[in-house]
Amino acid sequence: MLKRLYDRPILAAFAGALTIAWSSILVEYADVSPETAAIFRCFYALPLLFVLAYREDRLYGPRPLKQRALAWLAGIFFAIDLVAWHQGIEEVGAGLATVLCNLQVVLVGLLAWALLRERPPGRSLAAIPVALVGVVLISGAFEHGAYGRNPGLGVAYGILTALAYSGFLLVLREGNRDLRRPAGPLFDATLVSALGVIPIGLVWGNLEWTPDWKAQGYLLLLALSSQALGWLLISITLPRLQAAHTSVLLTFQPVLSVLFAWAILSESPSGLQLGGVALVLSGLLIVSAGRRQEPRPEPGYVPAGGPQESLGS
Repeated sequence: MLKRLYDRPILAAFAGALTIAWSSILVEYADVSPETAAIFRCFYALPLLFVLAYREDRLYGPRPLKQRALAWLAGIFFAIDLVAWHQGIEEVGAGLATVLCNLQVVLVGLLAWALLRERPPGRSLAAIPVALVGVVLISGAFEHGAYGRNPGLGVAYGILTALAYSGFLLVLREGNRDLRRPAGPLFDATLVSALGVIPIGLVWGNLEWTPDWKAQGYLLLLALSSQALGWLLISITLPRLQAAHTSVLLTFQPVLSVLFAWAILSESPSGLQLGGVALVLSGLLIVSAGRRQEPRPEPGYVPAGGPQESLGS
């Protein structure tokens, strides 16, 4: 199945966003500490990612050390992202915490422009303010009595999450330049992320090494769906589209998360928050308008029909 998405990066991005949109719901159902959820979602995903990464290495040889080092750095950003986001879920709810972390839609495009000299296409630039206003409305910033146990603290965690998320997306993208092998960088980043969360959990003192079986089941599902499949789909997208383009497409995730949280967890969005959902959808339509963007050839890319097709399931 994966091989069909190699030349359809926008479709892969939407499929990945749909998959990771369930993350916050599964975290809520697991009902464990943020650090515990972050560690187990990574560790449980490692065996599957290892098998896929090993298969890539058998086909194409080992990856250069520089590319692996970038994936390790991405894992550090992801560890911070996961802990801050899971803390935000506790303070402001599953839907809104996911929305807040997607402030990356502004940060990724601007950072890629400033650091990588990668000017976003016009429609992506036009979509950024539309999607950002939607994100702000969904957060409840203009309302009294916004949903959540501590919305102010939740917003602070959300901003930290957005910064770490931006760093993760940009660095993983740079470490994922060989288009034939999305699993290797994701395996390295996931491993380092799991190890990076351990000292955070030990310092804060709320790390649980033996969650009950019900929690373990939800964490296993979280690992196989969001951490493995979801981010594998997004890893296919990252080197093929411009950074700003990908970041706006991923705002499909918070829209779905708000709707899922409303339907499953009874987190009721207000009229303004629903208006924000509409604006985010408008941003998605803007960035997706026009002709389909072709994948960007990079060193190591093999056209459709070449050896990368053997990676499909």
